[in-house]
Amino acid sequence: MERPIETPIDIDPAALAETLFDQGFTCGQAVLAAFAGKHGLDRDAALRVACAYGGGVARTASTCGAVNGALMAIGLAHGRTRVEDGAARDRTYETARAFLDRFRAEHGSDQCRDLLGVDIGNAAGAEAAAKAGLFRTRCPIFVRSAARIVSSLG
Repeated sequence: MERPIETPIDIDPAALAETLFDQGFTCGQAVLAAFAGKHGLDRDAALRVACAYGGGVARTASTCGAVNGALMAIGLAHGRTRVEDGAARDRTYETARAFLDRFRAEHGSDQCRDLLGVDIGNAAGAEAAAKAGLFRTRCPIFVRSAARIVSSLG
């Protein structure tokens, strides 16, 4: 099995996220791993942490995995590490809400079933999405968009 590319800190996160997704990682893995190196998180750890978020959280078609990966990346960038650091928590929430507002404005929703127009949380929906090629045509758009928005928020 081919080892995925490393997550260098000087590459465009949106392009890297799309590349990782194209390699076969989930949307959540692709977005988080695109930011991992920049924030001192080992790529393999990022891939493990984000694995359960693909398919709208474990293929339940709820919150898009790319959105979850983006929120984790925001936490890496701004999250608090000391209980008393309320400013870091507030900055994380503020940035996360700005991300969600922009993602929803661009795509109409942050829910996988809405973004794909089919509920992949059940076998019939997952099969319909696969037959329609939605994982190859729609999901890369959301992966790239999520990473681009996170990058723009700093």
